[in-house]
Amino acid sequence: MPMKIFQIVVLPGDGIGPDVVCEGVDVLRAVESRLTDVRFELTEQPAGAGEYLKNGDPLPAATLQACRECDAILLGAMGIPSVRWPTGTEMAPQIDIREELDLYAGVRPILLYNAEHSPLKPQRSKGIDFVIYRENTEGLFASRKEVYAKDATEVRDTMLVTRKGSERLFRAAFRHAERRRKLVTLVDKANVLPSMAYFRSIFDEISLEFPDVRTERVYVDAASLFLVQRPADFDVIVTENMFGDIISDLAAGLVGGMGMAPSADIGDRHAVFQPSHGSAPDIAGKGIANPIATILSVAMMLEWLGSEQTLRGAELIRRAVEKVCGDPAKATRDIGGSVTTHEMGRLVIAAL
Repeated sequence: MPMKIFQIVVLPGDGIGPDVVCEGVDVLRAVESRLTDVRFELTEQPAGAGEYLKNGDPLPAATLQACRECDAILLGAMGIPSVRWPTGTEMAPQIDIREELDLYAGVRPILLYNAEHSPLKPQRSKGIDFVIYRENTEGLFASRKEVYAKDATEVRDTMLVTRKGSERLFRAAFRHAERRRKLVTLVDKANVLPSMAYFRSIFDEISLEFPDVRTERVYVDAASLFLVQRPADFDVIVTENMFGDIISDLAAGLVGGMGMAPSADIGDRHAVFQPSHGSAPDIAGKGIANPIATILSVAMMLEWLGSEQTLRGAELIRRAVEKVCGDPAKATRDIGGSVTTHEMGRLVIAAL
């Protein structure tokens, strides 16, 4: 078979981004050596708040163009709390990339590898394995670039829900559920917000296209309660942008924290793969960040690339992470251990 070469853009970003991306890349190279007829050409590009401090632009045009032309994007973390726009909001080039490349589906798997990682009692944490589908380009984030006057007496953010955006998100969530336990839970606030009632009506329509998939409809406040009380009951959750942002962090807390939570931002042509956590500049370079979320994001990237060999590579990574995280002694500081960032990467590579 001819060699298949995948072009991967790497955006290390800010804070602990370079720390965890380094381990993710090393795991990717280790997997590459075990695959046949597949190679990865990695190109590192600048982006983030640090890039803004250097050159005045957190997302250079050349970086965005490279993202448009590659097969997939691996991103570390972006943003520095002290580096903000005049409006007071943080720079978030990772969100700009989602919007520019129309990466409408934020996919966030939540899987508990070790009961000791969860703050829940064992009887409640057993069997946690679900996926959150977060709408990525609309919702309450749609007005994030609006500018208000310094002497303004009120500021409003507008929730945007479109039929196109909702339909494609719901179809993606239902297709994923078909490969899992065939249950999709809509999380909304349809009892109060007209935009969410509209969101729900579209969900009801799209659900008819997937008669083999069961559905639930849960208000976001109740969903927050149920995620703590009975998280194993969920399979695929689909929700609006802001709600997805919030419950993703809650869900990550159930399985050990943000260092255990991978994610993907997926569109019809492009995709970004990154840990769900932020840049955590206070621990950057200290060797204590957990790279597991990034390593699992690499597995998601390989799965999305979709060749027989990359699918095999994704499975190799997941099995290795399962083996490593099944041992309570092999844990970084955030999940109760003392293993360093680099040591965790070596453990996963050894487990391949």
